[in-house]
Amino acid sequence: MTSDPVFEGHRQVLFGAAYRMLGTRADAEDVLQEAWLRWNRIDRDEVDEPRAYLFRLVTRLALDQLRRVKARREAYVGPWLPEPLLTSPGAEESTELTESLSMGLLVVLESLTPVERAVFVLREAFGFSHAEIAEMTGRTERAVRQLAYRARRHVDARRPRRAATPAEHREVTERFLAAAIGGDLAALLSVLAPDVAFVADADGRSETPRQPVRGAREVAEYFVSVVPFWPPHLGVEIIPVNGGPGALITTDGRPFLVFSFDIDPADGRLREIDAVLNPAKLPGRDRVER
Repeated sequence: MTSDPVFEGHRQVLFGAAYRMLGTRADAEDVLQEAWLRWNRIDRDEVDEPRAYLFRLVTRLALDQLRRVKARREAYVGPWLPEPLLTSPGAEESTELTESLSMGLLVVLESLTPVERAVFVLREAFGFSHAEIAEMTGRTERAVRQLAYRARRHVDARRPRRAATPAEHREVTERFLAAAIGGDLAALLSVLAPDVAFVADADGRSETPRQPVRGAREVAEYFVSVVPFWPPHLGVEIIPVNGGPGALITTDGRPFLVFSFDIDPADGRLREIDAVLNPAKLPGRDRVER
């Protein structure tokens, strides 16, 4: 992209919106590339509000992209998870932005229709009014209100809880990683909630469960069973993933998998463990979001 001060001034927030709507960096960057091309074909003097115009452009392109990738995701081998973003502490200043970036919530958003997802992101994460979203999506304001209500109700019913402190995040993450890599069944059982779920996204490229594994003993026994298959020269870095607790596991310095965790604030145990092993979704170490 050739540098453009107006577009570049909004690029980070536009990427954030596109990523929340689409769930992968590649799809979000495709949308931004097309938005930039279209932005450079218009007469800027006719644009009164560049931010609103660019959000409208990105929203409509993201909706088109969501419809195009639907078939691709339906053919995916095993569970599909959003592409994890490694985030530095403090990268998301707003509580609403941090929550809307979480892996758990992005998984919930996958169950919405494309328009419901766009409306939810624009309303809840970026604070646009119903009237502004109506203009961006080409719907009436009344229709947007109904879409926002349905999306909010659906998300509230399935919203992951993330109220533990950063210190609690780190403590339980360290305990889980030590137990999982070391194959300590008792230690695993002590850190897993009774209804814990383990979801692995590999797109068939490694031997991982094709369905979520549920239940503390089932998940613990699974991790014990795979201890002999951990690759050599493991590196473990505890790092925020999508603004929440997570870890990057490397082998010989190369990304091997990214863990993301949902922690029950009531007892500090893990309610969900998401593991992304699909190489196409693994970030390079230079791809930390600031």
